[in-house]
Amino acid sequence: MARISRDALRGKVQTVLGPIAPEQLGPTLMHEHLLLDLSSPVLASLGDPDDDIRLDNLYGLATGRVGSTRKYRMQERALMTEELARMVAAGGRSVVELTNGGLKPDPDGLAAIARATGAHIVMGCGWYVDEYQDHANENRTVEQITRDIVDQVLDGAWGTRVRAGMIGEIGCQWPWTNQEKKVMHAAVIAQQATGASINVHPGRHEDQPQEAADFIVAHGGDIARVVISHIDRTIFDLDRLLRLADTGCTIEFDLFGTEYSYYALNPKIDMPNDGTRLKLIRALIDRGHLGRVVISHDICYLTRLVRYGGHGYGHIFANVVPMMRARDFSAAEIDAILIDNPKRLLTFV
Repeated sequence: MARISRDALRGKVQTVLGPIAPEQLGPTLMHEHLLLDLSSPVLASLGDPDDDIRLDNLYGLATGRVGSTRKYRMQERALMTEELARMVAAGGRSVVELTNGGLKPDPDGLAAIARATGAHIVMGCGWYVDEYQDHANENRTVEQITRDIVDQVLDGAWGTRVRAGMIGEIGCQWPWTNQEKKVMHAAVIAQQATGASINVHPGRHEDQPQEAADFIVAHGGDIARVVISHIDRTIFDLDRLLRLADTGCTIEFDLFGTEYSYYALNPKIDMPNDGTRLKLIRALIDRGHLGRVVISHDICYLTRLVRYGGHGYGHIFANVVPMMRARDFSAAEIDAILIDNPKRLLTFV
């Protein structure tokens, strides 16, 4: 694919196979990973990458109580094609794949999976958290990083001609590092230049999502086109959640299917189950924020795939949507969360 202009993207959704009309998206998962290596460098000491995933160690691996780098490597195109086909069979149509800089993205692999499954795949770009970034970024300017992100959207990402359709997930942590702020600043400028939306990976502190949202607003970003991820493992009180939504950003509950209360990356918190997630979404809707909610699974471990005993990419469509109906979510509310809000956010302006 040749370089595309911003004018040509306006009013379109950019998938790994090229632009499509927004109406083609259908039910959409807004935060997933299909091909990535999350093991390096931070998790490299956890264990032997060749350890098998078996029934007798599955619980420990799935919850993080047993350390192994194997579960963090999802790089088999054939396996991921099989797994995504399950989403399509369950009623899903599109997926936003946010594997970006530092996570070993495979754009050509995503294109192959899209062709094989018929699913629309929208790819992310930019950089993940500081520890995963190329050390060369430390000496690069905001302008240089901005140029890279813009090129990933308009030209092609990671040495390929496959173009990104969303900026992110842009990595933050707590405390937020200067390098991560630099990348976020670049993402905001790239948003202005391309008309794409931004997805934010917030740090694991209840105030960091608000800090990121305030930073984006202060630097001229369009907060209505910003998605804050991983709210389910970050914010646990309603006042803080509603205050964040009141900024105009989109709130993303993207750990559906993760129903262990234990969260290895922050053992001090209790991870909510799917029912609790739906209660928090209902509170947002009651506050008038139906147009600012999206959902997903954020699958980035082998143990969450059906092949290895997990729920897979079809979980929301097969299990959560019936749960929503049983809890009196209307058809219009379900469509807003799974179809209308993703369509708005993924359409270039």
